[in-house]
Amino acid sequence: MDWMSWEQFWRLCVAFLLTYLLGFERDLRGSPAGDRTFSMIGVGSAIIATLAKDGNAPNALAGVVTGVGFIGAGVVFRPNLALSTRWHIIDTVKGVTTAATIFAAAAIGAACGFDRLLLGAGGTVLVLLALEVRHIPLLRFADGRRWAPYFANDEAMPTEAKRNSEKA
Repeated sequence: MDWMSWEQFWRLCVAFLLTYLLGFERDLRGSPAGDRTFSMIGVGSAIIATLAKDGNAPNALAGVVTGVGFIGAGVVFRPNLALSTRWHIIDTVKGVTTAATIFAAAAIGAACGFDRLLLGAGGTVLVLLALEVRHIPLLRFADGRRWAPYFANDEAMPTEAKRNSEKA
């Protein structure tokens, strides 16, 4: 093996490690896609990016984005079995954060494949920060869910207007 092959292998290992961390976080939060899924997406994207460096990179990366979009859609739209008088299968929209993280994992893997390791590491840190902001005591103030009750719902009517409309 030559030096170039070891360098490419090193980039794959970095892509694996960074995207495995994202998947590990998703596993901790009970996501349907976890460390194995994320690491495979990251390594696959890194391989495609490494191969694309010598060829047609825009088309190769477009293929990665398309494939990741397909995986993300599978995570977001999945059937939910609802209990009622009959068993119904209902399509639910869940897992949007995981789908977005899968997209980020593909980008991180591609960055590592293109030998942009600092970009991949920085992207991983920022994605983990976004995922964990509500769980870090010093950063909880930046969580939008914390502040949501303080803002009025645009569709909710004030209580007096609601009472007047019910009387009419």
